Amino acid sequence: MSTAIEPPVGGLRPSIIIDDVRKTFTLNHALSLKDTMVSLVRGRKTSSTFDALKGVDLVINEGESVAILGRNGSGKSTLLKLISGVMEPDAGEVLTRGRVAGLIEVGAGFHPELSGRENVFLNAAILGMKRKEIEARYDEIVAFSEIEEFIDQEVKHYSSGMFMRLAFSVAIHVELDVMLVDEILSVGDAPFREKCRLKFEELIAAKKTLLVVSHDMEMVRQLCTRGVVIDKGEVVYNGPVEGAIALVDA
Repeated sequence: MSTAIEPPVGGLRPSIIIDDVRKTFTLNHALSLKDTMVSLVRGRKTSSTFDALKGVDLVINEGESVAILGRNGSGKSTLLKLISGVMEPDAGEVLTRGRVAGLIEVGAGFHPELSGRENVFLNAAILGMKRKEIEARYDEIVAFSEIEEFIDQEVKHYSSGMFMRLAFSVAIHVELDVMLVDEILSVGDAPFREKCRLKFEELIAAKKTLLVVSHDMEMVRQLCTRGVVIDKGEVVYNGPVEGAIALVDA
């Protein structure tokens, strides 16, 4: 579970420290009841394990914009979920400074039977905002989503694009110190994506820490200065973003 970082003695202030973090998942094989019973009788395994992360060490300093790159299944999203506190490591430590907001599973706290307005308050509260904060930012959140005329409809009637716009808008307006972004920059049409990119640039200019998982290399170039490449659960590169992109594209 994420823990607060102690104030530094001097030098750069770390926002995130990943110390020898390991995460293993159990994979249950899809078998019929008959096959499962036969396997148990014969002593065969009906499940196996998968090491998503293997001793990852990483430090992200305050105000850095860092891309986490790698092929599908390399462990990128698992790492972000550990940093956000959605999951806990099996070994090692994840330390964070300040309020962490994750655009990882956008709209995970939305309730289909509630209106867009009600879900703004619900989801923002889940992301750590106090009611006064939400009320102060409500108009800005709705305007950014561009679905004002539908805000009092139940979200179960929203299109997937409307749902994602509102969920994204809530998350991006949280007062935060660290923003985690996982493959959600494809939300909406091109003008909306550009508006999202500009919002991220505002966070960078405000010296917020940004950690991005994306396959959009042009977006990575625009937002990030450092790249970390993960392959089969291990960090294989940590340096300038162009080097990371070149390694992934090789």
